[in-house]
Amino acid sequence: MTPKFQKKYVRRRTVLSLGIMAAGLVVGLAPAPGSARTVVVVAGTELRQALLALKLRFEQSQPGVRLDLRFQGSQELANNYLDDQFRDFTPTILIPANGEILAKLAQDWRLRYNSEPFYAPPQAIAKTFLVGIVWPERAKVLFPQGRFDWGRVEQAMRGRQWSALGGPANWGSFDFKMTDPLRSNSGQLTLALWARQVLGEEPNANNLNTERVKALFTLIRQLVYEPPVSTDTLLEVFIAQGANEGDVAVVYESIALSRWPQARVSQKQGYQINYLSPTMETVSTAGVVRRHVSAALARSAQQFLDFVTAPDQQKILVQQGFRPVVGLDLTTVAESPWNQGIPGVQVSPSVERLPTPSVAVLQEIQKQWQRSG
Repeated sequence: MTPKFQKKYVRRRTVLSLGIMAAGLVVGLAPAPGSARTVVVVAGTELRQALLALKLRFEQSQPGVRLDLRFQGSQELANNYLDDQFRDFTPTILIPANGEILAKLAQDWRLRYNSEPFYAPPQAIAKTFLVGIVWPERAKVLFPQGRFDWGRVEQAMRGRQWSALGGPANWGSFDFKMTDPLRSNSGQLTLALWARQVLGEEPNANNLNTERVKALFTLIRQLVYEPPVSTDTLLEVFIAQGANEGDVAVVYESIALSRWPQARVSQKQGYQINYLSPTMETVSTAGVVRRHVSAALARSAQQFLDFVTAPDQQKILVQQGFRPVVGLDLTTVAESPWNQGIPGVQVSPSVERLPTPSVAVLQEIQKQWQRSG
């Protein structure tokens, strides 16, 4: 081998070696096929569309992490986690509609297991509150003053027929819809607000156990047949069946706004939003759980929560009808439902927003509901 050729050979071998080293480094940094960590998110159904919209974007930004999204009623998912009833998957993150549900879960967990259920304090990812929805023609008869009125809803339920309210006889029976308070947060809050209206004061463990509240819960239990386990399911059925099967429902503003276009298409009209005053604001809150979740997987889960609460992703949540947990103008977000002419919708409704009731009050509401059956 000549000196000139030898130098050329050494140079080629050096370049090749460096190339192999670089390739090896890339392979070492990139996730091997099938090695991506899977973060299992179990969320309330009101978050379904928003999280599905965020899934691909997150997985593209974090190629080593895959999201597995599961949806249940908010109370149901907390109960299932506490009792270890998830048989075909292991949750990494729980996101019920209301932070109080995670607070109650943590309280029960400590009593049962003498440990902490979450890696870190749960964090808020989106906000919404309860609203009433009603088909516009029927809203004029039910709420002649132009605002939601629990007393008129109760009067309609006791009268059973629209004709008792002065509505056309061919409208048939009056049908009110809500979710199951034993499995859904919105059902619990609906009963809390209604009880507050009939009591004239904040509900508590004592005044909920009165004849007036018992009579109200018994009436609702008799007339709300097989309430759905989640708000999203309720609204799907409400839209699909139309005014003949459901006249009024109490749901989250977020899901009411995100599904309004569906109602306009399938029923040839959209329902009307009626703001409750007072109403209850709920904060969808996420907790990274400890059971069967490694520290490495928990870090990936936290990456997802950091991603969801960043402004760009909060805009997607706004598009799905949620109010953000960061400073955003609802009217300037592209495709914001607050810009779509939905009847009754307001950016800043003049309503009193109450905090979610305490764990003790929610428990008493569930007890009274069970006893009313």
